[in-house]
Amino acid sequence: MPLTETGLKQPVKASAADMLKIHINPVPDDQKVEVALKHLNELGQKFRSLMITFESCTKCGACAENCHTYLGTRDPYNIPTNRADLLRKVYKRYFTPEGRFLGRFIGAKDLELEDLEKMFSYYYQCNECRRCSLVCPFGLDTCEVTMAGRQLLHWLGMVPKLHASVGAAMEKTGNHTGLPKPGLADTCEFLEEEMLDETGVEIKIPIDKPNSDVLYIPSSADFLLNPNTMMGAAKFFHYLGINWTMSSAIAEAGNFGLLFDQRATMRANCMRVIDEALKLGCKKVVWGECGHGWRTGKMYLPGMLDRPLRIPIVHIHDEVSYYIKNGALKLNKEVNNRPVTLHDPCNFVRACNMSETLRTVINASVTNFVEMTPNRERNFCCGGGSAILFDDPEMYDLRIKFSAKKAEQVRTTGVGKDGNGILCAPCSICKAQLYPMVEEHKLGVEVKGLIDLVGTALYPPVNK
Repeated sequence: MPLTETGLKQPVKASAADMLKIHINPVPDDQKVEVALKHLNELGQKFRSLMITFESCTKCGACAENCHTYLGTRDPYNIPTNRADLLRKVYKRYFTPEGRFLGRFIGAKDLELEDLEKMFSYYYQCNECRRCSLVCPFGLDTCEVTMAGRQLLHWLGMVPKLHASVGAAMEKTGNHTGLPKPGLADTCEFLEEEMLDETGVEIKIPIDKPNSDVLYIPSSADFLLNPNTMMGAAKFFHYLGINWTMSSAIAEAGNFGLLFDQRATMRANCMRVIDEALKLGCKKVVWGECGHGWRTGKMYLPGMLDRPLRIPIVHIHDEVSYYIKNGALKLNKEVNNRPVTLHDPCNFVRACNMSETLRTVINASVTNFVEMTPNRERNFCCGGGSAILFDDPEMYDLRIKFSAKKAEQVRTTGVGKDGNGILCAPCSICKAQLYPMVEEHKLGVEVKGLIDLVGTALYPPVNK
């Protein structure tokens, strides 16, 4: 892990060559301050929500004890209001009358290169979980500041190598892992064989099938880390007899553009979904298990299109919930008889109002569901949100510290006391974070997706 001259912990930065792959030519150090101020002024003029957050925070401190990153590290810069101050002080100095005339006497600050390095460090320690907004007496969302700060840093050429690499892979192959079409097809064939061996039923995973009614957008991690989630979705569609397909050009529910570049990268990924749906003649898009990806599809995609959105876009959890409620799904919940607790992904419950949807599905799929405390929109982040999934040693150590509150929640449920429990994580990035978390904190649970449990309850293994 590189350390700056000020000793900050930072993720590995993308190189100039990495940045060129996502169409950014890094700004030279001697120009960074000038260019940053230009972009900060643009963000301030465009986003009133950002200005309200800058102007209205009284630094009451209510957010501190409700932020898992601060609770895990006790680093004062991880208090949401202090993290926001990194950008707020600079904005106040250059773009408010009192800041221009009184400067540091009112907490304003000149922008220097070391400030940009500090922003790079702490804006990539914020999981953008938005829990701070629940306890703020004014309802301020300091995630707005983190998102603006990351966008500004992107324009300067300061992006984690992980995020830039994912952006480049997405543009080249239509998924985060860089999996080409032949690899995708081979994996789907293998998963079809697995389902046949497990259930005795021939269940297909079609790719690029024209005139399908449904285009399913999986997470690419479902072909590598979470195969039971992909198989669960295939079982769901097969059970209902739905004419569906996935696309080799957009096998990715995630959208890292939300996490570092909302202007170009996020929009390009959104357009790819719609273009493929139209190309394949699909009547509906069903989104897979990815929290930030679904937030993008639900909250941002419709406003980014240059034409009317004529294809409904729904989440697979909502689809499953709908068919459970109308009696079309007959789930054998007894096959999932281990104790199960549910992690509420931040973007599902705080951004997309899915708390009760998740519970409709899990209660129909398992026999022994144990709630965490707190839960629903009050739930704590897994610690990996906004793709803070860095593997270099010191940043990995921070990831585990960020997960301490989540580990405490899981342990308190008691589902892992006999080493036989399940931690249900209905989000791809949450799973990627929770796999190592349960090992590091010795929680005695197995991480599974929600659609994994649905698939098992629809088609129980034949050897059980």
